[in-house]
Amino acid sequence: MPTDYFSDRERAPRARTEEVISFGAWKALGSLVISKVEDGSLGIDFPATCSDGYIACGCDAGRFVSAMLGEIPELAEWHESVFKGDVYLPNLLGQNQHFQDKLPMTLEILDVIEFCYKHVAKVQEIDYHGYLSHRHIRFERQSGQADFRETANLILARNGLVYELAPNGKVVRLGPPVLREALATVKFATGDSEVDSFLKEAVRKYSNPDPNVRKEALEKLWDAWERLKTLEGGDKKSSIRTLLDEAAPQPVLRKVVEEAAQNATSAGNSLMIRHTEVGKEPIERSEVVDYLFHALFALIYFVLRSTGRVS
Repeated sequence: MPTDYFSDRERAPRARTEEVISFGAWKALGSLVISKVEDGSLGIDFPATCSDGYIACGCDAGRFVSAMLGEIPELAEWHESVFKGDVYLPNLLGQNQHFQDKLPMTLEILDVIEFCYKHVAKVQEIDYHGYLSHRHIRFERQSGQADFRETANLILARNGLVYELAPNGKVVRLGPPVLREALATVKFATGDSEVDSFLKEAVRKYSNPDPNVRKEALEKLWDAWERLKTLEGGDKKSSIRTLLDEAAPQPVLRKVVEEAAQNATSAGNSLMIRHTEVGKEPIERSEVVDYLFHALFALIYFVLRSTGRVS
């Protein structure tokens, strides 16, 4: 399956900055899921069986829907509030044009993607049962999951969404392009297990689609920054001075880096990152989370790389 189109090759691919799934993207993702119900790909875990031998011959859509709504109850609540009736799979998965202004929450849609990835497989026909006019089938889960992931990610990318279905079946939020490679490949080796733990947890939480979890990533990153200041021993001020001297020995660069370090400390004390007292300014927008995370992560990464503490 192609992963780009003529428009992508003629101009840059669409920037992946959208955080809310549109009706068009929801409809495309829902259509993908419906196709997997109809061709039997979800029958590996929710089989419709032949009455003349009980061999799998498709997917039992009712069992699939019941299981999905049981694991994603918010989707059931949304459907009931909008449609006020029996569950109908096309309505449930965004195929009703009359309700395109009443979408499920983006997090619930992403849960649907993860749920279907977990239960999908590639269908292989064993034989054709002429009397009942259906196929007998078997399944191969790994290749079916790979196909589903490729198509889902194509839809997400073409709609400029910041989400991606990872090989482990979890949806992750892509960081800003300038950070993506570092976040994906960095291995922390600071010599302090607490700093390493804070940094790993910050990166993990930052890739979470849930905005509240992403805010928690800032707290972990600032915790790492405060502890990192003590890596050279002694009091915090002399330790960070030694660390910055080693990272940026040139005088002009040293001044720039020190200003960035002071700004990071000030932000951590003034914004609602590590402290929640009255008067701390809350962080309410996703792009602010991106900006703050990018700014401090870039500083930490520079210091650690310059002093041989990442691999």
